Amino acid sequence: MTDQSPAAAAETLPLDDAGVFAVLSRASTAAVSDVLDMLGYNNGLLGIRPLKPGHRVCGPAFTVAFEPVAPGEPAPAADYIEQVPPGHVVALANDGRTWCTVWGDILSALAQSRGITGTVIDGACRDATEIMALDYPMFSLTAYMKSGKNRVRMVATQVPVTMGGTQVEPGDWLVGDDSGVVAVPAARRAEVAGLVREVEAMEARVIADVRAGIPLAEARRRHGYNRFALKVEPRP
Repeated sequence: MTDQSPAAAAETLPLDDAGVFAVLSRASTAAVSDVLDMLGYNNGLLGIRPLKPGHRVCGPAFTVAFEPVAPGEPAPAADYIEQVPPGHVVALANDGRTWCTVWGDILSALAQSRGITGTVIDGACRDATEIMALDYPMFSLTAYMKSGKNRVRMVATQVPVTMGGTQVEPGDWLVGDDSGVVAVPAARRAEVAGLVREVEAMEARVIADVRAGIPLAEARRRHGYNRFALKVEPRP
């Protein structure tokens, strides 16, 4: 007999963007990554971690691309922050450069006041002490004090970028926690969130069975653990 309990029904309800946010903003990146594996996406942003342990980030990406400039060539600080809609995540593609920064405390304070969800950098931030004091969600490869002024320049906003080896399109959802950051393709965000609900519910049932003394292999079989496995080869 099919389980028609309210909890089971909730696992299969369709999701709007508010529902997607409700699921992905609390889900672990491990669960989101498992679902992306199922769908054939290898979408981890390698090496990018929260500046402050315990921080989370979730929302559609506003992408910004940078490039280096020749020594002596002027390159002012990038001005784009007023373009970023509330609820979005600033995604700064600095090609993994850690010898200069593209974000600091001024941008963090302004972003926070504008309702921006957080910042993810394929590169470095600075003003780490001040950003942590603001409690602003900051994810990067590292922190370093050297300014990006006259070292790199912004070349475009809202374009496809590569971050941590993963292509991020404008509007893709970025989800981050202490394990790192994953990118959810915008067109599949509701599908991913729905599957994350299924994975979390299945894992909760497996854990409950194991705590009740049922062998792990049996608990996994009973609740279809291996159904949530890689379906196709992940994209590089």
